[in-house]
Formats: sequence, C-alpha cells, structure tokens
Amino acid sequence: MILAGDIGGTKTVLALIDRQADGSLSCIREQTFASGEFQTFEEILGLFLNGGPAVASACFGVAGPVVKQRCQTTNLPWLLDGEQLQAQLGTQRVRLLNDLEAMAIGMLYLQEQDFIELNPGAEPQTGNIAVIAAGTGLGEAMLYWDGDKYHPIATEGGHSDFAPQNQLQDQLLAYLRRQFPAHVSCERLLSGNGFSHLYDFLVENRFAPPCPAVPDATSDIEVDRNALISRLGIDGEDALCLEVVRLFAELYGAEAGNLALKTFSIGGVFIGGGIGPKIRSVLESGEFLQAFTAKGRFQPLLSRMSVKLALNPRTPLIGAMHYFDSQ
Repeated sequence: MILAGDIGGTKTVLALIDRQADGSLSCIREQTFASGEFQTFEEILGLFLNGGPAVASACFGVAGPVVKQRCQTTNLPWLLDGEQLQAQLGTQRVRLLNDLEAMAIGMLYLQEQDFIELNPGAEPQTGNIAVIAAGTGLGEAMLYWDGDKYHPIATEGGHSDFAPQNQLQDQLLAYLRRQFPAHVSCERLLSGNGFSHLYDFLVENRFAPPCPAVPDATSDIEVDRNALISRLGIDGEDALCLEVVRLFAELYGAEAGNLALKTFSIGGVFIGGGIGPKIRSVLESGEFLQAFTAKGRFQPLLSRMSVKLALNPRTPLIGAMHYFDSQ
C-alpha cells in the first residue's frame, strides 16, 4: 500500500493507494483535514491510518523547506522528521518533498483537459519547465530537463524580494514596508492574504471608496476576508475589489515571468495552487500575460512560451503518489 500526502498551511490531504496488476494506481481512501486544528502532523496520520493496512512506501509534499529529510513548516508550527515517520509507519521508504516539488511531479501526470493555455501565441518546445503556485503561500519550483527526463527541483523563491514595476507598485512597496520593515516578499502579495494587503493599500491610496460588504481589517466579524474580496472582484460587484484582482493578476504574471527567466523554462510554465482556478477569468483577460512578457529584450522569448493554468487541485497529491515511480 502506498501512502501519499499533501501537507499545506490550510489543509492536509492523505490518500492510501493500491497498485493494480497492470501497474496503475488506484485510490482506496482519501481524507482531508483542517491543518490548523492539529498540534502535529503525527496526530493526523494516526487518525487517518487508525490501525489500517501496512504501508510499503510513503511520500509527503510539505509546505516548507525540506533539509536532510526534516521540515519546519512555513505556515504551521509543525516539525516533520523523515526518520520518525519511518518508525511510525514501519517502512524505510518514506520521503519528504517540498510541496512544490511534489506539485511539479504531479504536473507530469495530468491530462490535457486539466490545463488551460493562457498564451495564445505559445510555440511548444521541450526544455525546462517553471512551476508557480499561489495559495496559502507562494510556491515556486522547476522541472529540469536533462535531454531524456524531467527532474523536480524545489525552491523557496516565493520568499524572494517583491520588485515593483510601475508607480502604483512603487507606492505599494512603500505601504508594505511599513508593515514588514525587515523584508517584503512576493508571498506577502501573491497568496491568500495578498488580497487583503492589496485591498487595504488601495483604500489608503483612495482608489475607490471601501466596499460596504468587506469588513475592516480590525473587525471581529468572522468571514474569509480574502475570499470575499476576490469573489466580489471576479464577479465585478465592486470597483475596488475588481482592481484588487486585476493588480493581483498583474503581479502574478510579473513574478511568473521572473521565474521563467531564472529557470530558462522554454518548456513552459505551469501555474498551480488554489487561487489560479478561482481567478481564471482575470488570468485569461490579458493582464497576466502582458506582465509575464514585459521583460524588455526578452519579451520575444517569453511571448512564445507556453503558460498553462492547472485546474486539478490534487496535483501535489498525484505527485506524491508517483514519486517512487519517477525515480
């Protein structure tokens, strides 16, 4: 039996997989847990397995840096240790991956219908592929092409510096520096909380009156403020929220273009994570692609690059399922 996991700051998904006689994988059981309700990952693992079948191998994609098979999660107080998990599961075949590394592997197993091409001028080529995913945080990875097969490479590029590209973004950086004086990362904007940061900045900047439906940042009202802002913007119900999602798409495109240059991803760019499909209409409107290709002398190179939005939310889990097969 194969155990696969996608361990994120918001939710943790575990699945038990059986290998069929023809070599294909079949999901026996899958369960989702709210990560913030548990003190440790081991608690979730115990609840899920609950004395079930023996596990022959296990792979977990984790939202955080994995060093020597240990990971202190970025947005949770969890420390995962590969050796301890081997002891708990009773198998030596345990692997911790950065969640974007798992996602990158999973991208290779998706079907054509799982993708939306965002660049109508794309010219398919074989080569390195960049993977970027905005969700609870901002993940970045690459698939290195050695001429024969792809190799996933994890990064923590989402925590690199935010670089403004116009006067409005200059003002945005100055605004964020007041909140995060030590370091303003791309993740502060290109993540779930990014919608609130952008909204509050535009309110202060007097772009438009505050939306009556959106509670103040200091309000005690229990509502997912980020989800509300993005939904109102996507639906066009409020001018301020609409500008938030437009600006989000512009920033997302710019950072995806940065990653494409750094990884020389002539094989294309895959966009994963939970936010992309929810703001699909904005990503398809042209703001994203315009910012993606706005790289001066390298505009022609990026304008021919495939940029695909992945719609399958199970991609990191699929990557964890197939990890040992991909080696």
